[in-house]
Amino acid sequence: MRICVYLGSSPGRSPVYAQAAERVGALLAERGIGLVYGGGTVGLMGIIADAVCAAGGEVIGVIPEALRAREHDHQGITQLHVVKTMHERKAMMAKFADGFICLPGGIGTLEEIFEAWCWSQLGYHEKPCGLLNVNGFYTPMARFIDQVVEEGFLQPRHRAMLLVEDEPDVLLDRMAQYLPPKTEHWLGADDV
Repeated sequence: MRICVYLGSSPGRSPVYAQAAERVGALLAERGIGLVYGGGTVGLMGIIADAVCAAGGEVIGVIPEALRAREHDHQGITQLHVVKTMHERKAMMAKFADGFICLPGGIGTLEEIFEAWCWSQLGYHEKPCGLLNVNGFYTPMARFIDQVVEEGFLQPRHRAMLLVEDEPDVLLDRMAQYLPPKTEHWLGADDV
C-alpha cells in the first residue's frame, strides 16, 4: 500500500509544519505504507521523504524535468521517475497511490488534493482523500467547503469524501476504513 502525500515545496514559517511532515513520514514507514510524493528535496517534500527513508520505508518520487533544478530531485529514495509534464506527474502519482493526504502547502498543493478529491466525486477512483489539519491550517478552508455545501454547490455525500483530521494516526485509521480488506496493516498496533 502507498499513500500519495501532497505538501509544500517550502517549509512554511512555523516549525510545526516540518515536525508534522517528519511525523507523517515516520508513521507511514512504521505502518508499512509507502510514500508517493513530488520527488524533490526542498521544503516539506524533502522532510517527509527523508523521514520515510530514515525509518526504512519505501519512497517513490515523481518529478517533471522542468522542476528538477528548482525542487532538487531526491537521489536517496527508492524510485525516482522523471516525467515531461505536470499532468504526467499527477497521473503517475495517482496511479501509484492507494489514497491521498494533503499537508500544508501552497496553491500547487491545494490544486493536487482538490483534483484527487474531484476525481473521487466523479467516480474515477475510490481512493480516500484527507487533509491533515496541522495547527489549524485547513480549518478556514474546511469551513469554506462546508459553506459550499450550504449554498447547494456540493452534495453532503461528496463533502464527506474529504476527510479532515488534526492527527496523522487518526487520519490514516479513518482512511483505512475506505480501503479493501487487504489493507488492514494500515491500522496502528493499538487498533489491530
